[in-house]
Amino acid sequence: MPHGGKRLQRDELEMADNAQTWHQDKPIYRQLMEQIVTRILDNTYREGEMLPSVRQLASDFVVNPLTAARAYRELEEYTETRRGIGLIVKEGVRELLLKREQRRFLREEWPALRDRIKALDLDPAELLKGVRER
Repeated sequence: MPHGGKRLQRDELEMADNAQTWHQDKPIYRQLMEQIVTRILDNTYREGEMLPSVRQLASDFVVNPLTAARAYRELEEYTETRRGIGLIVKEGVRELLLKREQRRFLREEWPALRDRIKALDLDPAELLKGVRER
């Protein structure tokens, strides 16, 4: 297989990873922001490193460049623009986002999860044991 064929396959796989089903109940730029935050949290986008350009982000997630630009604007407190370089993830941002997401989880997701655990009469110690074994 020619070298170009391998590149095409890898690009197609990356596009498949980014392919989204956008939910109607929330603006796409907000959903895109969540994807960017997730990638900062999982170190796909590392502190001090450059984020994809607006055009690249739009292409990767198959959205309008204006939508990608809006998502970046909304995340300005976590990024900095370096002239001639691009948009960089600020140092210390991952820890801030991690704390924010933990609070959001406990406020928005945990109550329903806790209720489900109670309803199914699951033992929390067994659940934690299963998590540790993974």
